[in-house]
Amino acid sequence: MVVLKNLFSSIHQDIYQLNLNLQKMVGAKHPILYAAAKHLFSQGGKKIRPSIILLIAKITTSNNVILPQHKRLAEITETIHTASLVHDDVIDNCDTRRGIETVHNIFNSKIAVLAGDFLFAQSSWYLANLNNLEVVKTISKVITDFAEGEIRQGLTNFDMTISIDDYIEKSFYKTATLIACSCKATAILSHCDKNTQNDFYVYGKHLGLAFQIIDDILDIISNTDQLGKPAGSDLKNGNLTAPLIFALEENPKLYQIVNQEFQNQTDINKTINIIKETKGIQKAKDLAEEHIQLAIHVIKNKFQCHNTQTLMLINDYIINRFN
Repeated sequence: MVVLKNLFSSIHQDIYQLNLNLQKMVGAKHPILYAAAKHLFSQGGKKIRPSIILLIAKITTSNNVILPQHKRLAEITETIHTASLVHDDVIDNCDTRRGIETVHNIFNSKIAVLAGDFLFAQSSWYLANLNNLEVVKTISKVITDFAEGEIRQGLTNFDMTISIDDYIEKSFYKTATLIACSCKATAILSHCDKNTQNDFYVYGKHLGLAFQIIDDILDIISNTDQLGKPAGSDLKNGNLTAPLIFALEENPKLYQIVNQEFQNQTDINKTINIIKETKGIQKAKDLAEEHIQLAIHVIKNKFQCHNTQTLMLINDYIINRFN
């Protein structure tokens, strides 16, 4: 099993500085807004997205140099990701995130929405100050994609006609778009050609899809302590994910339970047990593995260096998070 601390040893100091800078980026004048925003970054997290950006920066620059613009992009990406989590928690009514109370639980939903909006605004301001129009265009699309993903998810809650293709498209808007666009933006800042920019976009897209699929598996098979949030949250909110979609094909009994919209906790536990009895989880893992292999295929032979090998190990970490 890959250990993240060892994996990111070459960029350890950069990640340490990133955490300090994130605290500075939330320097809002209003004490409540500042407290809400600061609480988000005090929660830690694995910082996988900024780490990928910093590694790609090393791969795509001469002498493996991470430029100041790359570091700022990494901070912007993590801020956008965090802002999206705040809004997600309000929409899904989650009480905990990474084992810590969510912003709307500590303050209220209004403050949480404003804190998320504030972080989006801060990231946009820092993005504009990169003075690179192509990067601005690329990253700005992420925020519209997030909204598109949430709307699509809201419109398909408890919709048992959803296909795997629909699920993948929704997962792109909700998760993969940020990683894909950030990878491409990193290559833009390194002055790479269009083909290289596109290669890293495709890499990030498939990595992001795999990440989301594994997240959805963990929501089914992990407990609350492991997840840092209640297990079965997706089911409770009517968000039908890959393990359930595959399980529905195998066991029609699930249709009746899902149709009743999990009126109590026993329905969720019953559904989880049925999914575990089917091949739904294995099929979902196989789907994630397909996307990991597509990501590897894009960069494996084109960018051969130590940092590329580290990216390969990140792929391994993502696919094996529940082992």
